[in-house]
Amino acid sequence: MSLSSSYEFEERLDEVFDEIFEDTFNNIVEAQSIPQRTRAYVERNREGGHDRLWNDYFSEDCTFAPHLFRRRFRMNKELFLRIVHGLSEWFPFFQQRRDATGRLDLFPLQKCTAAIRMLAYGSAADTVDEYLRLGESTALSCLHKFTDGIIQLFGEEYLRGPTPEDLQRLLDIGEKRGFPGMVGSIDCMHWEWKNCPTAWKGQYPRGSSKPTIVLEDVASQDLWIWHTFFGPPGTLNVINVLDRSPVFDDILEGRAPRLRYVVNGHMYKLAYYLTDGIYPKWSTFIQSITLPQSPKQELFVKVQEAARKDVERAFGVLQARFAIVKNPVRTLDKEKIGKIMRACIILHNMIVETEQDGYIRYDAEEFEEGDVTRSSEVETERPTNMNNLFPNRNDLRDRHMHERLKNDLIENIWNKFGDED
Repeated sequence: MSLSSSYEFEERLDEVFDEIFEDTFNNIVEAQSIPQRTRAYVERNREGGHDRLWNDYFSEDCTFAPHLFRRRFRMNKELFLRIVHGLSEWFPFFQQRRDATGRLDLFPLQKCTAAIRMLAYGSAADTVDEYLRLGESTALSCLHKFTDGIIQLFGEEYLRGPTPEDLQRLLDIGEKRGFPGMVGSIDCMHWEWKNCPTAWKGQYPRGSSKPTIVLEDVASQDLWIWHTFFGPPGTLNVINVLDRSPVFDDILEGRAPRLRYVVNGHMYKLAYYLTDGIYPKWSTFIQSITLPQSPKQELFVKVQEAARKDVERAFGVLQARFAIVKNPVRTLDKEKIGKIMRACIILHNMIVETEQDGYIRYDAEEFEEGDVTRSSEVETERPTNMNNLFPNRNDLRDRHMHERLKNDLIENIWNKFGDED
């Protein structure tokens, strides 16, 4: 390469470098001249929101009467304050702290009220902003932290199987209703999932309808929910849900209390649930009769279908108390959806316990005073023969035992209520 050509190459290289530098500099200047988007700060006066909430519902001369508190919070004031105190004591999110400027955070009453209002009315997160003075993202955090806290703090007590005392009470109630050995009714409901991910929409819709998630519950006459199984996709019917359900795990693994009861002179050792016709004919399920052929069968159908509505009533009360369970759920995260459902059931049971004083002694005084012979009894001693300690799945699904128990119940109901017709 000659000297002149080398000089021209270097000169051209300098020109290209100058052009690149000039373009880069102009881009930086132009970017700095564009106004940057910043997050708008809204002064919500959260202290004023707390003062208004306190004066409306919690002060001695509050604006709204207790029945209005019960209507808007779905529970009485004592129970709500118990929940607020428990959450603020054990969970840092509900404890009031100061920020970097020394200003106090939101009050626990505001956070819990925001969560309860969203559960009770099924409303969007920003609808509580104008009254409680907290933003949309903060309201959503309150909802999910509230459900987590309710499950951790009260789930062990209010989302459990029956203890021996509870089981004896349920057996007494079932015996007075004509069904010795009955401990509740079982059924499923569907919760519509509005924002179901597209990749899952093939397994969650019910036929041509919208995606749903299935909830299986066992409820007693006092509307207490003893068992809950939530999460199967809506394409599954009751039989498929039952195959996945842990409803009989406590019995098969020996954790459930053992019992015995007598129906029409025959002894049985497995409790049962009242169901509709889609459930299988197992020894642990008693259905109605599709086409009754005799007065005894007609009376059995009448009594069975009336008692089986307990679980339907529980579903209705649960949806009436917490509209978020009735309306289509908008959350994308299925785990959070499950926590919302479990928290609503726990709150439902807490309300049942609070508002039904003395329900534990429901209709048991006659048996305790000896006026009526009790045919159902919970065993307190373990059997010595290990082969008879735990029932197996064949015992739970015994069709012959089902038919025998059903015939005995038909005779028992006729002997108990036949004269009334």
